[in-house]
Amino acid sequence: MANFIPFRIDGVEPEFGAPEPGRIISGDPHFRTWNLEEVAGRLYSGIWEATPGKWRIVYEEWEYFSLLSGHSIVTEDGGEPVHLKTGDRMILRPGFKGTWEVVETTRKDYVIKV
Repeated sequence: MANFIPFRIDGVEPEFGAPEPGRIISGDPHFRTWNLEEVAGRLYSGIWEATPGKWRIVYEEWEYFSLLSGHSIVTEDGGEPVHLKTGDRMILRPGFKGTWEVVETTRKDYVIKV
């Protein structure tokens, strides 16, 4: 077994999801997630895609991501909106509270540390 994993989703079945109904502010957002690596309870990585809509987010974990396509706006409570487009990267730290708005279907790769 190799000690590397290519970040490719060919042949990986996506998981389907959506924000919890009580967190949705607008639209009808839906998710597809291709999990590529998981160390149960410690680390997750893969590719995530969301359709347009806006919802509340609360982070208890640490996440690094890079937008592969689309346009999203992340706004921390009490802060200014941050427009994210292809190639933009961000780290969300534990304790982050705010909103995620997908303006144009967004795809990102991510690494989450629990």
